[in-house]
Amino acid sequence: MTTPVVGTLPVSGATLHYEVRGQGPLLLLIPGGAGGAASFDGLADQLAAEYTVASYDPRGMSRSVLDDAEARQTVAEHAEDALRMLDLLSPREPARVFGLSAGAIVALRLLADRPERLVRVVAHEPPVVDVLPDAAAQHALFARVHEVFRAEGLMPAMAVFAAGMAKESAPDGPGGAAAEARMELPPQAAARAEQTMANLPFFVSRILPVFTAYAPDLDRLTALNDRLVVGCGQDSRGELPYRAASFLAERLGAEPLHFPGGHTGTTTHPEEFGALLGEVLRPPSSAR
Repeated sequence: MTTPVVGTLPVSGATLHYEVRGQGPLLLLIPGGAGGAASFDGLADQLAAEYTVASYDPRGMSRSVLDDAEARQTVAEHAEDALRMLDLLSPREPARVFGLSAGAIVALRLLADRPERLVRVVAHEPPVVDVLPDAAAQHALFARVHEVFRAEGLMPAMAVFAAGMAKESAPDGPGGAAAEARMELPPQAAARAEQTMANLPFFVSRILPVFTAYAPDLDRLTALNDRLVVGCGQDSRGELPYRAASFLAERLGAEPLHFPGGHTGTTTHPEEFGALLGEVLRPPSSAR
């Protein structure tokens, strides 16, 4: 594994921890969920021969500390953080961006706001449930997760969350979904489990309600879809993030691109995922 160059970047209301590997055009990886820069270690190593690969802990996660621990989180502010990373690491050249889950929502907002700073954006399974025909039911689900977190604590809330994320044909009980999620973790992910668990309360209480309520600017993104790829996991068909991403691609007049693995294919299948991502990130004339 390549040892990254580590740095910190002061931004409005926070200080971001970031890591950089490799050389070449900038590729910024934006993590989702309770993950941070370390969640992309395998993928970053895979792509560092072709790109300067950077990732960071989102504000409030892991080593990226908020100035005010109670500050309200917004998708716009997280997108501004990503822009500040681009300005630091690629001030004169447009960059490539890959976002996973909540990080994919950040990538969509960044593209809508500042398309001139981006060559290519790959948004893998952004949970933009507002585009779904059953959006009201999904918004109610996430409101329930937040309610259970406040009333009963983290693990009961995570059980509701895991059941909601599961395939439509899966049992409603939380045990199966949670067990499947644990089984997908490769051995190297065990070292990150403690930090991920430490991030979960912030994710459930501060990120999840805001990000799942976000409605992307479909008209703006449709006009920019020549540089946008919406990704889905080959193994996550029927799961909520897959459904949201698939409907988003349809609304944008495009087909989703299927990547190896499921929602967390970047961790479970880093080599195969990285190989396909490398192809997609090249200029459109050579990527497709």
